[in-house]
Amino acid sequence: MRTKNIFFQNSNSIMIIVLALVLILESCNTNVYLDPKAPVAQRVDNLIKKMTLDEKIGQMMQSERGNKKIDSLLQYSFLGSVLSGGGSIPDQNNPQGWTKMYNDLQKASLSTRLKIPMIYGIDAVHGNNNVYGTTIFPHNIGLGCTRDTFLVRKCAEITAMEVRATGLNWTFSPCIAVPRDIRWGRTYEGFGETPELQSMMAGAAVKGYQGGSLGTPNHILACAKHYVGDGGTTGGKDQGNTEVTEDVLRKIFLPGYIKAIESGVGSVMASYNSWNGLKCHASKFLITDVLKGELKFDGFVVSDWEAVKQCAPDFKEAIKISVNAGVDMFMEAYRPQEFIKLLKELVKEGAVSQSRIDDAVSRILSIKFKMGLFENPYATMALADSLGNDYHRSIARQAVRESLVLLKNKKEMLPLSKSKGKILVAGPKSNDLGTQCGGWTITWQGNQGAITKGTTILEAIRNTKGPDNVIFSEDGASKVKCGVAVVVIGETPYAEGKGDNHELTLKTEDLKVIDNVKKLGIPYVVLLISGRPLILDKAISDANALVACWLPGTEGLGITDVLFGDYNFTGKLSHTWPASIKQVPINFGDADYAPLFPYGYGLNYNNTQSIGGAK
Repeated sequence: MRTKNIFFQNSNSIMIIVLALVLILESCNTNVYLDPKAPVAQRVDNLIKKMTLDEKIGQMMQSERGNKKIDSLLQYSFLGSVLSGGGSIPDQNNPQGWTKMYNDLQKASLSTRLKIPMIYGIDAVHGNNNVYGTTIFPHNIGLGCTRDTFLVRKCAEITAMEVRATGLNWTFSPCIAVPRDIRWGRTYEGFGETPELQSMMAGAAVKGYQGGSLGTPNHILACAKHYVGDGGTTGGKDQGNTEVTEDVLRKIFLPGYIKAIESGVGSVMASYNSWNGLKCHASKFLITDVLKGELKFDGFVVSDWEAVKQCAPDFKEAIKISVNAGVDMFMEAYRPQEFIKLLKELVKEGAVSQSRIDDAVSRILSIKFKMGLFENPYATMALADSLGNDYHRSIARQAVRESLVLLKNKKEMLPLSKSKGKILVAGPKSNDLGTQCGGWTITWQGNQGAITKGTTILEAIRNTKGPDNVIFSEDGASKVKCGVAVVVIGETPYAEGKGDNHELTLKTEDLKVIDNVKKLGIPYVVLLISGRPLILDKAISDANALVACWLPGTEGLGITDVLFGDYNFTGKLSHTWPASIKQVPINFGDADYAPLFPYGYGLNYNNTQSIGGAK
């Protein structure tokens, strides 16, 4: 009996030891998702298995920081993301204010059961353009004129650093639309009218934003937008219908996305527009079959601002269609709770499969793990001094120089002399920083005036010529004798929707400035500030020189660098310049192609020009 008791005692001891070891091992494996050394796929799988349906659907939701219930949504609805719409800013529009806001929101996210960090998105499309005092680069239409991929990558890299300086970690950029009709109000957001330009610049921008890989210090998550065909809508209508064959869609509008995916882009934004009558947010073929299947995109797809509701009159039906089409994260600024409720119903009813939910959440979590958000969820002030610093502005100044396109230089009027005589600077736009920057600057539609820190064209000319030798006239009239005039005209700021324009004519006040300068009988150069080519008609027929400056941003000195001959013109048109509105839409390669200036055109001080060509 004694031997038997010893046996049972030893057996019990062994069982206890084995059970303890099992519990220890299970404990070690329970939170694999928190182990930064574990493979991303293993971390995702581990976390997914722990999540409730509510927690999963929460990860698929993004809401606006201005939502009054944003803290509650993060804590109790498990919100996966927050965004700032254009002009949506904290009380203090500086690095301290943004960082505090971000960290407060992140703290709410991390107070949840599984402590999944949120990701914060913003439209930093030509610099960290929502924040006062940042470096504002030329909009993409100007960058396309540079044909300089290294420079575009550098601009994106600096933008990433200035976004990180305010705590945020995701930009809804680059826009790789191929604008085929300049009446579209978002024309300036694309690099140009050809797929070749988008392919050149898309990869460069993605690598600039994200660095060598996601999680690279001082970099952020990029988002290729708007997938797909947004620049090809009939009549240039915003959120309209792109009526082209699949072959044309693939040849014109898809190449930029292929390059972005090859460069590792982590997110893609679906487009408001339709393709042959079907909203892109509703197209399983485009999102699941082509983007995720054929092109092997392994990041996540985010919707555009409340775009899902356009998929069907009934909101629940619209949600079902878009989720099943392959949209993973939903930008629902003001209806997140309703969205969550309805999507949960759809899953319980079997209208949306659990596997589709798991796929969406897996994609989102995978990006968060790759970004290192679980290890470093909070922002610091370490990069605050980088915001708008001299080096960053020097790169923006270079971007301005390279983006300028010399369209006319009669009798070699340019370059201007720094030393001889007085110069008249005419037109209110010459001293308007907001006009230089255009839309998506501080506010969504942009604004005129001293909206941020920078150098206007007038200030740049005074800096170069000396203030005593510069006469400024808003209306172009002057009683002071000057040897030459610089007339600044163009568009006032606008963004999507409001920017659609079916006339593209110069404003009456601009024409009056030109008329007044002409009456002075002195040679003059016209600087055109615009987000697209405009119909010039006879307005510049008497001008000695014409320069397309696009929307150059904060660094006006980049214009005077070239205007006064310190640098040569190198920019080439990224868009065909129509002779009349009747020619629009007009694009390089059209059978009947007789523009005012062709795609690729650009003069320089060597009295040569470059015309045409894909690049």
